[in-house]
Amino acid sequence: MTTLQISQGTFRLSDTKALHIEALTLTAGESWAFVGANGSGKSALARALAGELPLLKGERQCGFTRIARLSFEQLQQLVSDEWQRNNTDLLGPDEDDTGRTAREIIQQNVQDDARLQDLAARFGIAHLLERRFKYLSTGETRKTLLCQALMDAPDLLVFDEPFDGLDVASRRQLADLLATLHAQGYTLVLVLNRFDDIPDFIDFAGVLADCTLVEAGEKPALLEKALVAQLAHSETLAGMALPEADEPPARLALPEGTAPVVLRNGVVSYNDQPVLHNLSWTVKPGEHWQIIGPNGAGKSTLLSLITGDHPQGYSNDLTLFGVRRGSGETIWDIKKHIGYVSSSLHLDYRVSTSARNVILSGYFDSIGIYQAVSDRQHQLAQAWLDILGFSQALADAPFHSLSWGQQRLALIVRALVKHPTLLILDEPLQGLDPLNRQLVRRFIDVVIGEGHTQLLFVSHHAEDAPECITHRLTFVTEGDRYRYDIVSLHPASAQQTENAGREPCQG
Repeated sequence: MTTLQISQGTFRLSDTKALHIEALTLTAGESWAFVGANGSGKSALARALAGELPLLKGERQCGFTRIARLSFEQLQQLVSDEWQRNNTDLLGPDEDDTGRTAREIIQQNVQDDARLQDLAARFGIAHLLERRFKYLSTGETRKTLLCQALMDAPDLLVFDEPFDGLDVASRRQLADLLATLHAQGYTLVLVLNRFDDIPDFIDFAGVLADCTLVEAGEKPALLEKALVAQLAHSETLAGMALPEADEPPARLALPEGTAPVVLRNGVVSYNDQPVLHNLSWTVKPGEHWQIIGPNGAGKSTLLSLITGDHPQGYSNDLTLFGVRRGSGETIWDIKKHIGYVSSSLHLDYRVSTSARNVILSGYFDSIGIYQAVSDRQHQLAQAWLDILGFSQALADAPFHSLSWGQQRLALIVRALVKHPTLLILDEPLQGLDPLNRQLVRRFIDVVIGEGHTQLLFVSHHAEDAPECITHRLTFVTEGDRYRYDIVSLHPASAQQTENAGREPCQG
């Protein structure tokens, strides 16, 4: 039986990045789907299976001799090339359009008119064979490229995001075509962005996260695993309404345009040694920031100024939620508008309790529950558990019996139940395996995208950021001090400026 086997494989993507596949076996006639978020390594997996990536270590043994890989990027490039063939600089006024027809594209590598006619009829594009390829619709070009791949009778077909750019009807039609190929004995691999895109005929599935194949096996068993089920569940949350806050909500109704954080020329020193050195920084309404830098750079010091815990907050020109520090506010006036999660809080949460009670404790800012919980708070906590995709058994299981990522999600919800103005996540991905990291990142994107809370996300690495991040503050080593680089990640205004510490960031 023909197989493709990878054992302890590491494939080179760049000087600093690699794809890891511990163990995978594809057998002739099987159909596989691999699912992963953007940046998880999906396209790299497709290339590794097709034999297009250098193997750094481990083994890749392949009995398939004719492998075809089809990707949306290939299709876009082909369409672009066809339009370029008709560049007006190359054609005279009386010359014909030089773009190739669908027939020519399909027979680019194999000339077999009988096979072409059979494939074109099978995919419903026989009437398009004489039409210029560049004038076809997205679905029609997809079918044309598939026919081109099948002309060579491949024994393994790898599809990288085959449903991208297709409307609902075209997606269904393509899924039916792929099911037909599967029934005819073709070996198929689909690399997908969503669990919802996995067609019914698929037998086996895998999950990618952080360029690692973290799970693989028979599809029904895989989709029943708790973490995978939660990832699939998170796809259904877009457009949801978050559970209401218990009264009164902690989110502060700031006057329109009021920045929740304004620090001007911030300085913090220990024994005359500066930890923060003339940092000016403004978090404007609607912005979500990632704060990155090495250990000891001052990230935690900056957070302690914002949370009101640092004594030198009073000696700085610091305005929080429209109120200048030192104006008579208490530390609790500040903290009630902030939700906070850190690895140290996670480690401190040692009380013997359930995930449900961890979430409920967020209404009291306590570790554990030491007072009566109202019926409304119980109802709201259940709504949050539903968003997490926690079953009743999982919700009432001992907190420390959950995966580390599920524990972190419960702590994030604990911080969110009061609908704070600011959610501060200090190294929320620390200690998580790739699948749990993906789960936490996706959940953050959902809850921040659907709510009104602003996010400060602290990490060591820029690639840790969830997609909702709009700005980045980077602590950059410069001699025995740090400078502060500020980047706007908004596509319409992405630009980097070096903060010289004179004025608040306006980006």
